[in-house]
Amino acid sequence: MTRIAIITGASSGIGAAAAAQFIEQNFEVMNVSRRPCPVPGVRDVCGDLSEPAALTELTQSLADQVGSEQPTEVCLVHNAALMLKDSADNTDDAALARVLQINIQAINTLNRALLPLMPAGSSLLLVGSTLSEKAVKGAYSYIISKHAQLGMMRAICQDMMGTGVHTALICPGFTDTEMLRNHIGHDEEIVSAISAMNSFGRLVQPEEIARLIVWAHGNPVINGAVLHGNLGQVEH
Repeated sequence: MTRIAIITGASSGIGAAAAAQFIEQNFEVMNVSRRPCPVPGVRDVCGDLSEPAALTELTQSLADQVGSEQPTEVCLVHNAALMLKDSADNTDDAALARVLQINIQAINTLNRALLPLMPAGSSLLLVGSTLSEKAVKGAYSYIISKHAQLGMMRAICQDMMGTGVHTALICPGFTDTEMLRNHIGHDEEIVSAISAMNSFGRLVQPEEIARLIVWAHGNPVINGAVLHGNLGQVEH
């Protein structure tokens, strides 16, 4: 019996934490990213999701590997994302296109190739964000893409009815990842400020979101749901 977890962006952060937890559950884990995954036992399928030619090549490689193994279940986790500092009045078309290529188009390309290979009992999980349903200043293209992921998940839920494949959107709050710290310029004052924006006064840990991802795979009752992992974020 072969169970496979395919995780985009498993080279660090939430993706790496999820890879470790799926390994502990005796899944075969594939990392799809530019960099290798630091977790022992993970199979790397390296490529740049922002480059259509590279995406086509790695998608074919993934499909060939999954097809040859004939797994009993697959968990496909769309976790890779690009976040820029931009706003509505300064985002050029090329920058927006690059964000949408990684955060939306790559998901569609991988889905088209892999969904036909995913048997009943499989799942397709998208790692969205609190910003899938809200907005803040200075993350214009990222917010657009994360809102689009919400619509994509809901459409997938409807289109996969009757297949035994379930889907959900996992929405982390401020999580202690490389992407977040790069976005805020590694400013500890900002870390403290955003940590105070939930009822526990700290950042979410990648391992906490990873546990939510693993749980969501094993619980098809949440098909079509938005699952928030934000420690009870303060509302404004």
